[in-house]
Amino acid sequence: MQSLIGRRPGRSPRRDPAPSKWDYRLQRLMLTPYVRGFLVKGVPLLGMIGATVLWFSHEPNRQAVIGQLTHLREEFEARPEFRVSLARIEGASEDLAEAVRAKLALPLPMSSFDIDLDAARARIEKLDAVKKADLRVRSGGILQVLITERVPVAIWRTEDGLTLVDETGHRVAGLLSRTDRPDLPLIAGEGADKATPEALDLIAAAGPLTPRIRGLVRVGERRWDLVLDRDQRVLLPEKNPVQALERLLALDHAQDLMNRDILTVDLRSDHRPTLRLSPHALAEVRRAQGLATVENEL
Repeated sequence: MQSLIGRRPGRSPRRDPAPSKWDYRLQRLMLTPYVRGFLVKGVPLLGMIGATVLWFSHEPNRQAVIGQLTHLREEFEARPEFRVSLARIEGASEDLAEAVRAKLALPLPMSSFDIDLDAARARIEKLDAVKKADLRVRSGGILQVLITERVPVAIWRTEDGLTLVDETGHRVAGLLSRTDRPDLPLIAGEGADKATPEALDLIAAAGPLTPRIRGLVRVGERRWDLVLDRDQRVLLPEKNPVQALERLLALDHAQDLMNRDILTVDLRSDHRPTLRLSPHALAEVRRAQGLATVENEL
């Protein structure tokens, strides 16, 4: 009876405006920045990605996109500003330039995107006379080819003929006749090309003997023989040949050794040189020593 006191007849009880426990938690969750950002940006983005994946899952759609991109790329690469019409070769002689053009093998004009510069550089550097090649595409549709030629410093004589070699012993070109390059020293023997730097050091250290040098012969792929005019030969040691040659020059300066009637000077021993006289000089020595026989006199 007391619970009905004060209640107006014909009206229902008033609803509590406070949210329920779950509503309160949901409202608090919606106020979280990460959740709101996901609902505002993440959900639409996921929807777009899903629609795109679904669209690309069909083969005709993929082929259509690939074809359109290929067409756009071809149109872009075929634009005049990317077209190479001329190859300009610099730093090479006329004959070598023609060989370089043949090695390029590029059907100009063509797009610069279709030119494999690394492959073209490798083809050019296979030429014996080319030490280094640098390829660049310049404005105006020009392919610039900068060539560093190998400089021949010696002539290598082999069973197959004459070959020009550079300071490292690398082949530069063939040679028909020795008289075509009289300014270059001659080396011979198996493995002489690999020891070209040592041969050049010997020639540089020859001093007053340089005008008399006819060539250097590699013996056993381990040491050198210095061949001079008047059929003289200097046998150099395997180790420290330059120092041995310098000792010979000092002896020649003191005793005028190399102007005597000597055929061979053997420097392979560190203790003393061994000389081989010509037959005439040997006969004179025997006569001076009283060893001349009747046969020698005849």
